[in-house]
Amino acid sequence: MTVLPDGLPLAADFPEATREQWHHLVEGVLRKAGTLDAAGAQAAEALATELEDGILVRPLYTADDAPPDVGYPGFAPFVRGSRAQGSTASGWDVRQRHAHPDPAHTNRAVLADLENGAGSVWLAVGAAGVPVAALPEALRGVYLDLAPVVLDAGADFDAAARALLRLYADREVPPHAALGNLGADPLGLAARTGDHTALAAHLSAATELAAVCDRDHPGVRAFAVDALPYHEAGGSAAQELGCSLAAGVEYLRALTDDGPLSAEAACAELEFRYAATADQFLTIAKLRAARRLWARVAQVCGAPSEAAAQRQHAVTSPVMMTRRDPWVNMLRTTVAALAAGVGGADAVTVLPFDAAIGLPDDFARRIARNTSTILLEESHLARVIDPAGGSWYVERLTADLAEAAWAFFQEIERAGGLGRALASGLVERRLAATWERRSQDLARRKEPITGVSEFPNLAEPPVEREPAPAPPGGGLPRVRRDEAYEALRARSDAHLAAHGARPRVFLAALGPAAAHTARAAFAANLFQAGGIEAVHQPATVDAGSAAEAFAASGARVACLCSSDTVYEAEAAAVAERLKAAGALRVYVAGRPGGRREEWQRAGVDAYVFAGCDAVEVLTSALETMGVA
Repeated sequence: MTVLPDGLPLAADFPEATREQWHHLVEGVLRKAGTLDAAGAQAAEALATELEDGILVRPLYTADDAPPDVGYPGFAPFVRGSRAQGSTASGWDVRQRHAHPDPAHTNRAVLADLENGAGSVWLAVGAAGVPVAALPEALRGVYLDLAPVVLDAGADFDAAARALLRLYADREVPPHAALGNLGADPLGLAARTGDHTALAAHLSAATELAAVCDRDHPGVRAFAVDALPYHEAGGSAAQELGCSLAAGVEYLRALTDDGPLSAEAACAELEFRYAATADQFLTIAKLRAARRLWARVAQVCGAPSEAAAQRQHAVTSPVMMTRRDPWVNMLRTTVAALAAGVGGADAVTVLPFDAAIGLPDDFARRIARNTSTILLEESHLARVIDPAGGSWYVERLTADLAEAAWAFFQEIERAGGLGRALASGLVERRLAATWERRSQDLARRKEPITGVSEFPNLAEPPVEREPAPAPPGGGLPRVRRDEAYEALRARSDAHLAAHGARPRVFLAALGPAAAHTARAAFAANLFQAGGIEAVHQPATVDAGSAAEAFAASGARVACLCSSDTVYEAEAAAVAERLKAAGALRVYVAGRPGGRREEWQRAGVDAYVFAGCDAVEVLTSALETMGVA
């Protein structure tokens, strides 16, 4: 045993700390900060964060918070992974998506990916990708017994699937050696298009494909249970899980009730697709919860435990991808891919950073596939089995998310299943309500978007790409976190094209730099999020110089920036001068104080502060300046 110089052993026992002691210490800190009057456990509640679905993230977790019976990797309920060895053998499957309609272009891109680290191909076929008839050309040179091909063909899934099956035969791929997924997802298609009239026919066709795969191609799955339509419509993590469970259950019913397969064989025909976001812990918990929930469904359906392991394909979230400052998407997708790997996904697709703009270029695809390569080969992320296992926080979050998802799944089942819940509008209403609440957080910048709502760069030239084929529409909407700010920036861009300059706001900084710098930086950041250029010249103004400086700025609105102390002495007089000089609107950076009515009489129209509705402020400012 190592002994310290004073003779005490290094491993000497420390006194056991209790949760009550921690509460007491937190209470003291919060009281000193003047933010808390409550005592004891209520102090800890003040630091809790509420996520979507009513899930609370608490500031402290102990062994008492860990749920029981999380099992072992590779064993039911599969919370800790579908395989006992995790991804340690070969890492996860790096699956790249291709949607270019030119088969020759797609073929070059597919081969480049497979030669440089990708393990499988996710191919858009039909109206939103390569023509079905061109499938052989797009896959020329691909070893179909080594590189799985996953189809995404929308309404053309039956024709595309049969074309791929013919291609296996034409290339003389032994039936047992063929690998991939035919991509049948009738419910996902109905969710995307809003057309429920063909659902029964599509389910019948998909069931026939599953029978063919079960009989002739054991390495090929027929169904892709895609949860992205619900995620892209603004759904929460629990709603995404609930919809995927409901879809999986309907497919099991179709395959087993009057269908040709046993419960065990039916489970083998399903692969589930989930979104991985930059909220790494929520993504980790979502994938772990998904496996637990599906294991329960499979158990109830009579499938043996070894067949209940959910096959997962994680895709970095399209909702989080931005069109402005798209380079930041590289960071978002890196965190999302890390979370997907830690969460135990079998296959991971990193969307290229320019995917929200159009068809990705070669550089973007290279960065996307290398993201997984670095995580696997340099960060050794797959060398630990279930690295999140044992974290009291992650285990509790997994359990809470599973409970919320199961509740939504039950609501869908009570409505008659996912097909009826989609047709009745139940799913759309629930997702829309969730997105409305999240939109408020985005508008208030409670959920910041780097490069868009925070730290935008108005001088950066836009990234341009060839337009991508239009995806199927008419059903659930496709939302993006940046959509409100993107609309504002588009108005600014149009004004720049028409007038040679962007709309401007004059920052009337009062007092010394120490007094105004923080609020001037805050105001500039906020207004630039709406495409409004901030003019901070000269560095400081007062009642005598404000009017002249405003006139020289070319701005039509102004914002006072300084400390509360300086405002008390100068705000009213400066606001009067700015209004007299023609300012259409005068803002104050900071919350309204006790002199609000006096400042309003002097010309102050509105206030900007942390937590204000930035989208409303910016929309109003552009309308005031006549920016259409």
